[in-house]
Amino acid sequence: MKKSNLPVKLVLLFFSLVLIDSCAVNPVTGKKQFMLMSEEQEVQLGLSYDPQVIATFGEYKSENILNFVQTKATEMGKISHRPNIEYHVKILDSPVVNAFAVPGGYIYLTRGILAQLNNEAELIGVLGHEMGHITARHSVSQQSKQQLGQLLLVGGMIAAPKYAQYAEYAMQGMQLLFLKFSRDDEQQADALGVAYSSLIGYDAHKMADFFQVLNKMSMADGHSGVPTFLSTHPDPGDRYNSVNQAASAWQDSLKFASYKVNSDSYLRMIDGVTYGEDPRQGYVEGNTFYHPELKFKFAFPAGWDLENSPAQVNMAPQDDKSLVVFTLASGKTLDEAASNTIKQLELTLESSNLTTINSFPARVVQSKQVLEDPSTGAKQTNRVLSYFIQADNLFYVFHGITTDADYGTYSKTFASIMGSFSRLTDASKLNVKPLKIVVKKVQRTGTLNDAFTFYGVKQDKKADLALLNNLELTDRVQAGKLIKIIGQ
Repeated sequence: MKKSNLPVKLVLLFFSLVLIDSCAVNPVTGKKQFMLMSEEQEVQLGLSYDPQVIATFGEYKSENILNFVQTKATEMGKISHRPNIEYHVKILDSPVVNAFAVPGGYIYLTRGILAQLNNEAELIGVLGHEMGHITARHSVSQQSKQQLGQLLLVGGMIAAPKYAQYAEYAMQGMQLLFLKFSRDDEQQADALGVAYSSLIGYDAHKMADFFQVLNKMSMADGHSGVPTFLSTHPDPGDRYNSVNQAASAWQDSLKFASYKVNSDSYLRMIDGVTYGEDPRQGYVEGNTFYHPELKFKFAFPAGWDLENSPAQVNMAPQDDKSLVVFTLASGKTLDEAASNTIKQLELTLESSNLTTINSFPARVVQSKQVLEDPSTGAKQTNRVLSYFIQADNLFYVFHGITTDADYGTYSKTFASIMGSFSRLTDASKLNVKPLKIVVKKVQRTGTLNDAFTFYGVKQDKKADLALLNNLELTDRVQAGKLIKIIGQ
């Protein structure tokens, strides 16, 4: 393991934080709390994270949905425990079911969670829950209790830990995100979500329904660089009953004439939202990776795992003895892009040669890095083969990484992958379309299974779609009810 070598800005940030008073009053509890960050610094931190989050995961464009959630967040923020903070909501272009908050007022919803929700009340409950993490300063508290060098990194990478630096170097600055909340934090965020959504007139019982759906899904940790909701928001225990009890208590106290659910308006709003992986951002067929939007393709070996995210593509064999990372490099010229990257990764240059890869200008670089385990002093030399390729005014880079001992085994495989980079011209690959949420009206009263059959849903897809609608296939649905199916 390499000795701690955090980016200079983060080191300076840390030492500036420890100089301020470590005791602050929590705005939710009113009690003093260990805190190494002022509110002004918290807001600035969120402001600095936002472009990194968007650049890493991509932003899903839907003006209609964004206007709705931003309006509701602003309304909810005014009645929250921190009305002085400006709340910002963004939608991430990820199929993973998740929502998370960044210190300082930034809330992120994936299009995956929007697809899974079934009414406005569920959405507002999730929004209120994430706002609760901000108002109670949960993320800031976590960061204050841990040294920066020990913070958790983004999960879901396919690479072995010894190659984590390379797998994550395109996500620098993201290591302060996705800290797993404690069960107490989750319980408090649930309670705040119920309070905030109830105060703006929504039925918080629906928030409990959605958490029950999440448990049914039994989601695995991590996907495309974004952890799932349950991996970062652990169930505090009996969440369904506790949220329902809190919702009833708030409704008994407020005594509003009614509480909004708004299923139909929500389903109409998400009609057409991209569902699942978006092939336009890259997809695999056989052993070839295609990227229709950027119009390139490359091959990778049979038996290797491939993980695609907006920021980069990671490929690794089953034995984890090597890793190939494909991403963008920054610079005004090919040579500058290569030089900047080698410096950024702190590699020792061994050789560098100009060439062409399928008519594209390229630079082939061989380098190495010696890593030292600070506890034992043991050293390991990694060898890195990099291909920097210029295409359409962009600079792409492949990095093949393995140990010095295994380099002879993997170097030809690295070169084969990198040398297969070429222009994508096949119209059938370029014009591939993503799946979308399609909202349909039940034509005849009967079971959900009957409604799916009417719309031609295949038998092996029905169970998944039933969960997407938070229904059972045997549930009776009335004529005119709106349901979600998947189509193009």
